[in-house]
Amino acid sequence: MASKTKSKQADRSSTVVILVRHGHTPTTGKILPGRTKGLHLSDLGKEQADKVASNLSSISNISAVYSSPMERTLETAKPIGKAFGKKVQRHQGLIEADFGKWTGRKLSELRKLNDWEKVQKNPSIFRFPDGESFMEMQSRMVTTITDICENHKGEIVVAVSHADTIKAFLTAALGTPLDLFQRLHISPCSVSPVIFGTSSPFVLAVNSSGANISSLIGGT
Repeated sequence: MASKTKSKQADRSSTVVILVRHGHTPTTGKILPGRTKGLHLSDLGKEQADKVASNLSSISNISAVYSSPMERTLETAKPIGKAFGKKVQRHQGLIEADFGKWTGRKLSELRKLNDWEKVQKNPSIFRFPDGESFMEMQSRMVTTITDICENHKGEIVVAVSHADTIKAFLTAALGTPLDLFQRLHISPCSVSPVIFGTSSPFVLAVNSSGANISSLIGGT
């Protein structure tokens, strides 16, 4: 059993992307903020960001820290970058989905809409009014992570993004239909590392605290 686990750990030819969701904000679980500017981490979110940075600090060879350009992701990425002496690099491809006319609306209101069932059960056919489709979001994330891997072959990098974008990417990495992506849960400041080698991506963990991440990726 141990030998099989070892075979899935990163080697010098593999790239590891550690996906991190941003920390808690005042709107978490209440409002769909989307790309609204000016949304910052709550005090709890700041504590979560510091904790995940501490948990990841056991990895000695992080090459880069990328972040969505939103304030809440940049504030989450900042202590991670500081822990590794890396400047946080903004990447537009990691940005939150464009929720269009749903942006800023209360989740309690959105759940009453007929389209809410499509979002939960058939996201592959849904486009947010005047916004992005789930398929476009997933394609964007796959392209973004692929480009990051191309720029960091054989290295370990961190990418701070958002819940839905991370879920959409993970379903692609797992080879799971997009219509099942709501079965994944990505908590604030959770960690989901993925190895990219010569074959298909290998998802090491989903929604982890990152406390034992170095043992998973062999990155110490």
